[in-house]
Amino acid sequence: MELQVTPLTPASAIKITLTGRLDTAGVDRVETRFNAAAVAGGGHDTLVDLGGVDLVTSMGLRLFITAARGLSQRHKKMVLFGARDLVREVLETAAIDTLIATVATETEARALVGA
Repeated sequence: MELQVTPLTPASAIKITLTGRLDTAGVDRVETRFNAAAVAGGGHDTLVDLGGVDLVTSMGLRLFITAARGLSQRHKKMVLFGARDLVREVLETAAIDTLIATVATETEARALVGA
């Protein structure tokens, strides 16, 4: 699992690009950096690019839910976008969209946070 953080305009928004498998091993590799980028320091509106993610397990869902709750407490948003079919099915089955905005494109994600 790889993670890349890109600052966006406005300065309070970031894009986190994930590549690989969000299983137990993958989450272990990125969880600290993911939370530090998104939630630490008062938090950032966070767009999460899932286009390079092949698999999301319950550990990946936990990562998103935990970070989204932390962001919500800081009045910030998380938006997931670009999920491939298999990943999108997992997100839909888990009804993650009831907790975290989930859209198809980065353009839609940026519009939700004003970036």
